[in-house]
Amino acid sequence: MTKFIIVTGGVLSGLGKGILTASIGNLISQGKTCATIKCDGYLNVDPGTMNPVEHGEVFVLDDGTECDMDFGHYERFVGVTSKGDWNLTMGKIFQSILEKERHGNFLGKTVQFVPHVTDEIKGRIYAIAKEERADIIFIEIGGTIGDLENGLYLEAMRQLAWEQGQDNAMFVHLSYVPIPTGVNEQKSKPTQMSVKLLNEIGIQPDVVVCRCSEYLTPAIRRKISLFCNLPEENVLTGVDVDSVYLIPGELRKQGMEKIIENKMRMKFKCSDCSTWDSLAKKMCNGHKKRVKIGICGKYTALGDSYASVVEALRHSSANLDIGMDIEMIDTEKIEKGEKVENVVGELDGVIVPGGFGNRGWEGKIEVIRYARENNMPFLGICLGLQAAVAEFSRNVCGLADANSTEMNPKTKNKVITLMDEQQSVVDMGGTMRLGAYEANLAEGIISKLYNSKKVSERHRHRYEVNPDYHKVLAEKGLVISGLSPSKTLAEFIELPKHKYFVATQAHPELKSKLEKPAPLFYGLVKAASEGK
Repeated sequence: MTKFIIVTGGVLSGLGKGILTASIGNLISQGKTCATIKCDGYLNVDPGTMNPVEHGEVFVLDDGTECDMDFGHYERFVGVTSKGDWNLTMGKIFQSILEKERHGNFLGKTVQFVPHVTDEIKGRIYAIAKEERADIIFIEIGGTIGDLENGLYLEAMRQLAWEQGQDNAMFVHLSYVPIPTGVNEQKSKPTQMSVKLLNEIGIQPDVVVCRCSEYLTPAIRRKISLFCNLPEENVLTGVDVDSVYLIPGELRKQGMEKIIENKMRMKFKCSDCSTWDSLAKKMCNGHKKRVKIGICGKYTALGDSYASVVEALRHSSANLDIGMDIEMIDTEKIEKGEKVENVVGELDGVIVPGGFGNRGWEGKIEVIRYARENNMPFLGICLGLQAAVAEFSRNVCGLADANSTEMNPKTKNKVITLMDEQQSVVDMGGTMRLGAYEANLAEGIISKLYNSKKVSERHRHRYEVNPDYHKVLAEKGLVISGLSPSKTLAEFIELPKHKYFVATQAHPELKSKLEKPAPLFYGLVKAASEGK
């Protein structure tokens, strides 16, 4: 039978349920068929139309699904290739329930939260288990215990655990043990109260992981054990670490694998974690070289807006054994009059990441101009490629008003324009060019980094380089080094005589892994370190 591991969170949001779920998967997934499910309480069908500053990065899967950023953690830690059905939102659930009601699927019955909504949730999870023939399903319940919006998920999980039996389902609860300033003592009351809330809805956690800046003292472990009805060895510390990639090792040291084996009555293949642990430690250790990379965008108010970009940089720095300092730069500052050299002049390299809208657009173009003219390593992603083409068109090709029609529909030289298939699109959600697409690479910097002439990367965009301008760009030295199989869409560009000037319409950061960093990020960090 499929085994289900359900992760809940208490006290406050942002404790790291996604990282905990992914870390447990990292420990026990080898040799097993796994699926990772996230249950979000919001009424959006998916996070595709949400501002990244509000919800964090939108993660895109191979199948084109826009989903929660925790799927990035799942893929990086567990090694799964996630699917759209694995991201449950209350918007999806309610939409399905209402459609079924309109079609008469409930045979005239009164449609209720219980059992109809909870059955819908369980039915989707059971369908995933069957389709994937999964040995283990990891389920993360979004939000915090006590939130109104995740109550139906929790009731569904209570029912699921009862239906599957005690050997086939377990609950891991992530809580918080603060050390108040001035008191300098670990406090267990928030954890006790959050577990009490779980108990009130019929769920008894099998493991409690307590997020804390220090390891739990024996006295606090005994206290939590007593009040939460758990053996002491099932109370673990989620201690603050310098890198999230160290967390699987921390759980391993505290016996998480053994706890799961005993509860689920199954054996796990012990994997060789030496490479993973070594790379994780390299992220934290001192380095002979350090580089400072600027992420130049507009969603800089929340670091999670560019979570996968940051992770891809860290993967590259670990594999190159180079220290990494990341600076978030709001390109609006340049538009408001700050000199570009004062903003990016001290950096070793810059990234212009993806995004939408014209806020900060001209600032991005100025950053790219500075990088190109000063031989500073540059990587453009999605909107970053479009900004690079606009900059090159203006300042090298002599097309002074060159622009994207997203930013100025009336521009004469529409070097970036809406894709043909997007012209009639009205709805915003899930209507872009989404998911994995292949590209053919010409000989050059990018093909060497990928060590291949054909690559597949994930996309999320509506606008493209106008094919009418491919020739003039090439004549002035901009190499369109990657094209779609139809040879119409510019997927990669590069400047061969530059130290490192590459851009892609794709989002290669979404497939970056600790053991295998995204090639274009690896190339950027390597180029930024040369000569230091």
